Amino acid sequence: MSNAKVNRGLDFSQWKGVWVITEQRRGKTMGVSIELLGEGRKLADKIGTTLTAVVLGDGMTDEVEALAHYGADQVLFVEDALLGVYTTDAYAKVIGELILERQPEAVLVGATTIGRDLAPRIAAKVGTGLTADCTVLDVDESDKKLLQTRPAFGGHLMATIICPNNRPQMSTVRPGVMQKAEYQEDACAIETIKGNLSEGDILAKVVQIVEEARHGVPLGEAEIIVSGGRGIGGPEGFELLKSLAEKLGGEVASSRACVDSGWTTPDKQVGQTGVTVRPKLYIACGISGAIQHLAGMSESDTIVAINKDEHAPIFDVAHVGLVGDVHQVIPAIIASLKA
Repeated sequence: MSNAKVNRGLDFSQWKGVWVITEQRRGKTMGVSIELLGEGRKLADKIGTTLTAVVLGDGMTDEVEALAHYGADQVLFVEDALLGVYTTDAYAKVIGELILERQPEAVLVGATTIGRDLAPRIAAKVGTGLTADCTVLDVDESDKKLLQTRPAFGGHLMATIICPNNRPQMSTVRPGVMQKAEYQEDACAIETIKGNLSEGDILAKVVQIVEEARHGVPLGEAEIIVSGGRGIGGPEGFELLKSLAEKLGGEVASSRACVDSGWTTPDKQVGQTGVTVRPKLYIACGISGAIQHLAGMSESDTIVAINKDEHAPIFDVAHVGLVGDVHQVIPAIIASLKA
C-alpha cells in the first residue's frame, strides 16, 4: 500500500492534538519554534485540544527542559545520535511514523530552509496535504478545521486553504509572522523516546558543517532594522543606512528592488519573497510601500518612514512619517544621536 492511500477513509475523530515540530541547530532551539508554540497554543485552545512540542536531537536535555516552559501541554523528545544533525531521511522517517502512530489533527512547521525541505516529505509519507508559507492561521468555529491563509499571485491575493479529506492538517509558517510564546514558570511534562533509526535509513550523510561568518543577528531576530528602498539612490546609500544602524544597535535590510538591482544581497530582503520581521523599530528609508514589502514588516512595533514623496503608500502604515530626502534626513538623525 502506498503512503498516499494510508490516509483515506479515516475516522477523523481519532485524530487529536496540535503538534509543533520544533527546529534545532547544533542542539539549540531556533526562535521560530517559540513563535510556533505561541500560535499553536491559540489554535489548540480554539479547537479544545492539547499542544505538543516535538523535538528531535541528541544530548539536548537542557534545551528540552527549557522548551517545556513555553505553553505546550507536553514535549515529545525523540533522542538518537543519528538525529543530532538534521538530515531529510532521518527526520522525515521518525516524524512520519510518529504522526501515523499518535494521530495529531494539525502539524505546524517553520517555513525555514529546513522546514521547507522537511514538511513536504512528511506530508507525502503520511498521505496528507500541505499549505506552505502561511502568514495567518485560524480555526473554523463551525467544524474546528484549520484555516490556513497564505499570499498568492505575488501577494496580491490572500488565499485561505482547508484540508477537508485528510489528516493531519499541515502548514509551514513564515518565521517572524507569529508572536513568540511567553516563558512560564510551570513546565509541562516531557516524554523521551528513542529513535528507531539505523545508518541504512540515511542516504545522504552530513560530513562537515561550514558556516559563513555572520556579523550581527539574523534579520528575523533583530529588534531595530534600518531598511532601504530604491529611493536611497544606489548601493552607496547602504553605507548611510549602515551608519544609522550602527548608532542604533540595529541591522540593515532592504526592499526587493534593491536586491534585484544588485545593490545588496538577498539575505537582506524584507517582504513577501524575503524575510518577515517584527522588530521593535523599523525605519523605512526611500521605500515606497508596495504590498509585497508591507507583508514582511507591517507587524513591527513602531514604523518610521522617510520618503520625499508625501503620497507614498508606506505612510499609510507608518507610525511616524518624515517627508524628505533620505540623504538629508538620515545625516541629521545621526548628528542628533551623536549629540
